[in-house]
Amino acid sequence: MSVLSRDLIPRFHRLLTLGTKTTSVAAKPTTFYLLRMFSTDSLMDGFEIENQGARIIEAKPSIMTPSSKRTGVIALKCGMTAIWDKWGQRIPVTVLRVDDNIVTQVKTVEKEGHFALQIGYGSKKAKHLTKPEMGHFRAQNVPLKRKLREFRVTEDALIPVGTSIGVRHFVPGQFIDVTGITRGKGFQGGMKRHGFKGMPASHGASLSHRSIGSTGQRDAPGKVFKGKKMPGRMGGDQATVKNVWVYKIHPARNLIWVRGQVPGAEGNFVFLKDAVYKKPDISSLPFPTHFATEDEDTSEPVIAELGDVDPFMAAD
Repeated sequence: MSVLSRDLIPRFHRLLTLGTKTTSVAAKPTTFYLLRMFSTDSLMDGFEIENQGARIIEAKPSIMTPSSKRTGVIALKCGMTAIWDKWGQRIPVTVLRVDDNIVTQVKTVEKEGHFALQIGYGSKKAKHLTKPEMGHFRAQNVPLKRKLREFRVTEDALIPVGTSIGVRHFVPGQFIDVTGITRGKGFQGGMKRHGFKGMPASHGASLSHRSIGSTGQRDAPGKVFKGKKMPGRMGGDQATVKNVWVYKIHPARNLIWVRGQVPGAEGNFVFLKDAVYKKPDISSLPFPTHFATEDEDTSEPVIAELGDVDPFMAAD
């Protein structure tokens, strides 16, 4: 068997199985996949250039639909504080800083297989980056960033590379979902890690008051099942807190005040996006993001409208 025939057999095999593997992919990616298998490099280059020129992404406001999905932002957890509302109630809030978020990469169905935006946070020196990271920033022609995060979006929410995203991406009064890494608590026992009640505290218990008790059986099956709740490392996992309320934003200082739990310790990165369950009013959200104007006043903070009834007091 010649080298050419040995190379064509696997290609035809992939062609026969393409219908089951790419049922959810658009027509253009399928055409691109077939052309990549059975074309020369010169034809491939022309196809890629044609695809890149076909999609035009503009930085301009548009109309948001119920099925639209905006990008999120990266923030830094600064700490907790307290504020007083107009009824004199003390409200505990968490302060988050959104420092120089820009779009560092646009991912499309034609190239990556999905629509997403890669967001970069802050700034970093070149000596603190690896060569692959430096090559990524140079290829995208964007400043060096401290933290990168990808957010899935819909096609109508794509933003060009280099677009700045600030705190006005969110509106005071809306709900957001906050994702972060929880505080690491080290090696903990079953009572603290899983909420076990422990052993008897008086008679019949000798130096085993906080023990988890029996973990296995007798001869059948004679082992401890996988996944048994036992002592071990606690914390340091990714967690998402849903329906966190945005109380206030300060565009000049790039700060967001939110009421609700925010995972992680002070100085950790958190990722903010529109709430999934308590969806905000799409008519009040800037879509695909807020584009600043020259005469825009950013010196004063924007506070959520509380209405005539105190939302922080329980109903009688």
